[in-house]
Amino acid sequence: MTDWFRRVFWFTPLRKGLTVLLALATTAALSYGGYHVLNPDLSCTQGVARPEEGAECVGVSGEGYAFEVPKLNDVAKAIARENEQLKPGEYATVAVMLPLTSTDSGMSTKVLHELQGAFLQQYAANHDSNGMKPKIRLVLANTGKGNAHWRTTVDRLKAMTDGPDNLRAVSGVATSSAETKAAVKELTGAGIPVIGTTITADDIANGPGDGPEDDAYPGLARVSPTNHDEARAIAEFGKVEAKRAVLVRDTRPGDHYTATLKDAFAKLLTDAPYQAQLFTSPPDPTEDGPTANTFRQITLMLCTSRADTVFFAGRHTQLRQFVNALGRRGCDNRKFTVLTGDEGSYLGGDTGPETKALAGVSVRYAALAHPDAWKEGQPGTPKTGGTPAVFKTFEDRLAKAAADPEIGPIGKTSLTDGQAIIAYDAMATAVQGIREAAGGGEELPEIRDVVTQWRQMNGPLKVEGASGWICLDNHGNPYNKAVPIVELARDGTQRFVEIAWPEGRPPAQDCLPPGAS
Repeated sequence: MTDWFRRVFWFTPLRKGLTVLLALATTAALSYGGYHVLNPDLSCTQGVARPEEGAECVGVSGEGYAFEVPKLNDVAKAIARENEQLKPGEYATVAVMLPLTSTDSGMSTKVLHELQGAFLQQYAANHDSNGMKPKIRLVLANTGKGNAHWRTTVDRLKAMTDGPDNLRAVSGVATSSAETKAAVKELTGAGIPVIGTTITADDIANGPGDGPEDDAYPGLARVSPTNHDEARAIAEFGKVEAKRAVLVRDTRPGDHYTATLKDAFAKLLTDAPYQAQLFTSPPDPTEDGPTANTFRQITLMLCTSRADTVFFAGRHTQLRQFVNALGRRGCDNRKFTVLTGDEGSYLGGDTGPETKALAGVSVRYAALAHPDAWKEGQPGTPKTGGTPAVFKTFEDRLAKAAADPEIGPIGKTSLTDGQAIIAYDAMATAVQGIREAAGGGEELPEIRDVVTQWRQMNGPLKVEGASGWICLDNHGNPYNKAVPIVELARDGTQRFVEIAWPEGRPPAQDCLPPGAS
């Protein structure tokens, strides 16, 4: 240390001043850091925040925010561009409520495709409907992985029914879980119309009676068949003999999809000679868990039985595990058919079973939609129940969004899982309900008037969807909706087989639900 430095800094008043300043700066830094430890910044963007530090962002946004999910960036920006063209007071808002931040690969792909379908219908409503009003604003509502934060998002949606948002419907609502059931209950209880895209559980539905318990979700409409109707369509298609079939089902509580699918299948197998084979999926059914061991044991039982058909009531992760186990069966000389609900649509491409597992095992499921079901020129296309021209219009709009930079891009697309198609139809139902409630005028309809429109959507007011006709009954359920039967091919593709019907045949031209209720 030099004498000059010692004289200036070590033994002079300057040293004392610098020491004080350093102490104050250190104290301030510690105080600032301590404040932010106790009060972290949880905001993500306007209308979206983290429930806690490190958590995913949940809430509602229509300004291009993709909830930190890169694969959603393109479609979120396309929606924002469309929203930016709307003037205050001329639009009604529709929210697409989904677990946007799900980390399950099947669910995240489903989410992307649903947003793409919803956007195509929003764009069509605003640009291809002869100037009909009100125009449609679309927002994304994230309920978090496993819908864990549904209440935060639902509370935000409930606050959006007045201006400037003018929320008039919530679509999406894609999984038949306890969280979804609670969210639908809360939304409809607040008088908000809800259109379920892929919920199929029979107990997240209204009807069929007239008691208060039969309309537990006033204002709920669905564009997909119930599990009961799916099972009826599968049975009609397969002509399965109960004596050669066995039920394999999940026992995890709180899953309304698996529980009601099990009940529907059990009604078809009342004369089956074998008891149901049980497994219990993990609390998060998108995780593998230990169920592969159970499936190995069930496969041993199947090899010693006379059964050749399995009705599977479980989620897609466990379905994949089960098919893999069946592919390793010791009885290679035996062939099996696995029949299941729409969860089978997740098993395409990389998320499907091992290729070798499909040797001697046929996996067929009741899809909600498929691009070959109503394709123009498809052999055996029914004359009622759907319209090839409507599906062609959907395809044309998809191609236009991919080619026109003023509309898209909207991200990597695929139609084989049916999610984009069914979401497009759910948005069409929402748009029709909003505009019919407006009575052809330009004034925004009261939200309570939108709720009453579902029961009118049949006959001449049916929704001609890309997935087939949507003819709603008085309880908001689709009557005799087309059910495409799809087979999982060995190369991972999802091959359309034929259309089945809950009633055993297509609906009449008038598409009027029967009954007195």
